[in-house]
Amino acid sequence: MVPIGNRPILWHIMRLYAHHGHKDFVLCLGYKGEVIKDYFRNFHWNTSDVTLRLGPKPRIAYHGRHEESDWTVTLLDTGLRTQTGGRLKRALRFIEDDVFLCTYGDGLADIDINQSIRFHRKHRAIATVTAIQPSGRFGQLALDGQTITAFREKPEKEDAFISGGFFVFSRAIESYLGGDECVLEQEPMARLAAEGQLKAYRHDGFWQCMDTFREQELLNRMWETGSAPWKVWAPPHV
Repeated sequence: MVPIGNRPILWHIMRLYAHHGHKDFVLCLGYKGEVIKDYFRNFHWNTSDVTLRLGPKPRIAYHGRHEESDWTVTLLDTGLRTQTGGRLKRALRFIEDDVFLCTYGDGLADIDINQSIRFHRKHRAIATVTAIQPSGRFGQLALDGQTITAFREKPEKEDAFISGGFFVFSRAIESYLGGDECVLEQEPMARLAAEGQLKAYRHDGFWQCMDTFREQELLNRMWETGSAPWKVWAPPHV
């Protein structure tokens, strides 16, 4: 819920997916989940001009264009201590499609979501992760062509690929997930890689996580100056 401009980063991520036609969301809530619930429950109230008709038959009219009017958002309480794999497994009961999308709540990119889905379907693997090449401090992906063969804790060289956090999964991922203690990035990913079931969709464009205040300031400067690369949609009403 940390803001970029006057919207939380979560909105920016969802807006990217919606731009590519994916408007059914399942948000896995944990710590401070009530803040996210309050945000969506009062979404139009907090983002619109409002006319109130008072009296015995009160009425509220919202003014403005809302790109989010056709979004469906499921707010799923997945527990305070549930790990990433456990949260994903809990969310599966709300997912009907065989192929679905998954990401975290702290990274922005100008990724072509639909191209990553086409890539996933073409390679027929259980999981596809977007691979990027930032400088850094992240866990490394060992690649053999389009196949991820291993996860490594830290890069061995500056041009190493890392996970950008935008996933495409087939429903068979469920058999790789344990209980609430399951960490998606550990045993499930390692097993998928060992079995050749983890593919890398390479993204050469913009990607930036927001783990620090400095990174938040960077993203806010991009947004405020009209130079936000992840803003691939038409200018929203903000």
